[in-house]
Amino acid sequence: MATNPVVPGFHPDPSVCRVGDVYYLACSSFEYLPGVPVFRSTDLASWEQIGNVIDRPSQLASLEAVPSSAGVYAPTLRFHDGEFWLVVTVVGTLGNVVFRATDPAGPWSDPVPLPDVRGIDPDLAWDDDGACWCTVAGVTQVRIDPATGRAIGEPRRIWSGTPGAKAPEAPHLYHVGDRWYLLLAEGGTERGHAVSIARGPSPSGPFEPYPGNPILTHRGTDEPVQNTGHADLVQAPDGSWWMVLLGVRPGGGTPGWHVLGRETFITPVTWQGGWPLPAPVTLDVPALPATFTTTAPDRDDFDAPGHGGLAPSWITPRRYPADVGDTAARPGWLTLRAAAPSLDEPGVTFVGKRQQALHCRVRARVDASAGTGGLVVRIDEEHHYEVEITGGVATAEARIGPLRAVLGTAAVGDDPVVVRLDITPDPAGWDPRGGPDTVRLAVEPPAGDGVLELGRLDGRYLSTEVAGGFTGRVIGVFATAGTVAVDWVEFATSTRG
Repeated sequence: MATNPVVPGFHPDPSVCRVGDVYYLACSSFEYLPGVPVFRSTDLASWEQIGNVIDRPSQLASLEAVPSSAGVYAPTLRFHDGEFWLVVTVVGTLGNVVFRATDPAGPWSDPVPLPDVRGIDPDLAWDDDGACWCTVAGVTQVRIDPATGRAIGEPRRIWSGTPGAKAPEAPHLYHVGDRWYLLLAEGGTERGHAVSIARGPSPSGPFEPYPGNPILTHRGTDEPVQNTGHADLVQAPDGSWWMVLLGVRPGGGTPGWHVLGRETFITPVTWQGGWPLPAPVTLDVPALPATFTTTAPDRDDFDAPGHGGLAPSWITPRRYPADVGDTAARPGWLTLRAAAPSLDEPGVTFVGKRQQALHCRVRARVDASAGTGGLVVRIDEEHHYEVEITGGVATAEARIGPLRAVLGTAAVGDDPVVVRLDITPDPAGWDPRGGPDTVRLAVEPPAGDGVLELGRLDGRYLSTEVAGGFTGRVIGVFATAGTVAVDWVEFATSTRG
């Protein structure tokens, strides 16, 4: 039995395709670069990140002009005529663009603009004659040449979901048998999120909605997974059908706080009366084609080849990790060069990974003898908790909206020191005002005297419900003055995080 979410942490808007016996999946990345993480699986349960679609300046120079939660939205990943195609919206810069590759691990092409495609959440589908149809949120559709970006004909509005339901988005078209199916998200990406479907004789309809729409929603339920929507369908080699979709795991009391962002879940689909109907999303997923295994490493020593010494899961807000640090200046260490004086600045030097478990411990060995820096868990520039080392002193700080607080300090000297974050879900029992988890900020003194706690905070202030936006927590290392070197970073999680 596999465990949901299958791609935990801030990995929203999943799109999936299968080539032979292998599945590939892509997600949104918003203001972080490299953009559009790509995953590979042979069983739909265990997913390994194999690269990123946007991984070099020739594709996208930077995202410095966009605010938090703008940037790269809602990709659609498809395989057609021997190539992988990915269409995506880059909000605030490129607009809608198409990338292509023969290997989904990369390299991917430079973007091809779609100037006549207006709207977000673009989808690509090819009919039996080879015509390519691009459908966007709203819902409008236009035929395009994806190789050139040229539109063929005029956009036209097609089925837009349930009358009165807000935000019809994330359209996906499928040709199954003699019908075309249009899958749609609606209700907004918050607690009212839902998945609806319609079918018709051609890619452009006319579309007949399923009488029982939505086919999936958790609104108004006490299911542990909420905000279910933005789905994509895939058929396994054994003939079974599956739906990947985003959802959240809220914790604490009322109204509930989700801290990891929107994650990727999976649920089985059965066909009834010519309609694909998904099961409710559960944390345990029975009958996947194979058993769940974990392949991801939990420690980075910054000595891996490629990506400037960094694995593809490392990300930086608005710039590429190679623009803010490298592993060449001090082999076996990640050297960070400060570019802004505070974590409150959009241009801060920060390299991190998405928090992927509700219960985790992150440790980093940091040399700040030539600068100021440390370890931080962040949602955006206005919401972050950190342990900062400067001048031989460690300080635990928090930025919550317009407020800043110093939680505690300790002398640690100029030698490298281990800084750590311990994130623990609140214990069993329900407090209507209780938060989802507690974040402890600490150092491990060089003398080996155990753990010195500098402060702890309710984790609700690093949640989407407080900070707003579309992203989740990212944990990593930073520099705000001079240069800071990081020997290693270790991510440890509980058995069921």
